Amino acid sequence: MPIENIKHGKYIVELVSGRSIYNKSGPPQIAVLGEKDLAGANFTLGWSFLSKPFLMVGDSHKHEFDQIIFFLGNDPNNIAEYDAEVEITLEGVKNTMNYPACVYIPGGTMHGPLNFKRITRPLMFMDITLNPSGSIRPFPANPQVEQ
Repeated sequence: MPIENIKHGKYIVELVSGRSIYNKSGPPQIAVLGEKDLAGANFTLGWSFLSKPFLMVGDSHKHEFDQIIFFLGNDPNNIAEYDAEVEITLEGVKNTMNYPACVYIPGGTMHGPLNFKRITRPLMFMDITLNPSGSIRPFPANPQVEQ
């Protein structure tokens, strides 16, 4: 159930809000895939509004491309209004964030799990990859999607 953005020429895409593959992060979500939406650009963005704790990524893995992840409070005028606890393991070390954060994951770096342990106040989550097809590799055969 991919998001189908609307192309307005080769370089402009109208963003369409959709639903995440994860039932606990559902709507709204925005996704832009470089290969599909941006004329093959080496860039992908996923943006979600998260309101319930859940395990997003269960296993440690790595990609050949760089990834940047943002965890922000839901008020764009004050992203520091953040009341959540997120755990991410990087190179075997578990990191707990209870503050707005940006996490840089260089290509080849082992990372995961990614666990949203507590979300008291909804947060904005952004996943950016320097890759044309996104960070989910491979796309889950049976994602946690609500039917």
